[in-house]
Amino acid sequence: MNHKSSSDRLTQAMERLHRRLQVHQKAEKEGASPVPSQTLFTIALSREAGANGSLVARAVGQRLDWIVYDRELVQHIAADMGVRASLLESVDEKHRSWLLECVDGLSSAPSVSESGYIRHLVQTILSLGSHGECVIVGRGAAQILPMTTTLRVRLLSPIQERIKSASQRLGISYEQAKKWVETTDGERTRFVREHFQKDPADPGGYDLILNSSRFSVSECAEIIIETLRRFQERGQAEPVKPLRSYALRETTPAN
Repeated sequence: MNHKSSSDRLTQAMERLHRRLQVHQKAEKEGASPVPSQTLFTIALSREAGANGSLVARAVGQRLDWIVYDRELVQHIAADMGVRASLLESVDEKHRSWLLECVDGLSSAPSVSESGYIRHLVQTILSLGSHGECVIVGRGAAQILPMTTTLRVRLLSPIQERIKSASQRLGISYEQAKKWVETTDGERTRFVREHFQKDPADPGGYDLILNSSRFSVSECAEIIIETLRRFQERGQAEPVKPLRSYALRETTPAN
């Protein structure tokens, strides 16, 4: 991802949140209640490694004109913590042993504790979710945000397809891609289980499950947006019920 464009998106997101807050504060000062409107939803997109999660999230964000928080989320937390984003790579969607953290604590090199990162991560995700109209990729968002205002999506795909996709996208060999997929899946699963006591692979934790190998990126985005529209029509009347998975629908395989 281009660092400049990522930073620009983060700046745009913060400006948008600031404008919304100003509107709300102005209404409160004037003693006026905000005009009732449809529920402001957030899309939390969980994904298996190599299932095109980032690409699908970007496609959804472009169609809805919503901000997408993937790498941008880490940058925002880094700025909030006053550290370089690169220092968070060792704890972002990873679980570190207490021994490793102790060793890092004895080192003179700058480091970030996993507990400190998690605290900022949860606060940031809840803040973004309260404003709505954004797409948050991974990092336990589907397990953190409230079900009534969140469309929780899980992207999955057969491991052979994900390895091929990762090999092509990252420009690495099949064996290297296989190791990356298996390692990344394991780290993400341990991260969510350890910090949020939930299994990210549990289908009961999602409203929509998509097999991204059966759909193009564009088709995945369209299905997610159509599901979102149905949720928006229901508003806050009652907690939304999971819709059926589209994974078995016959269609042209993804590119």
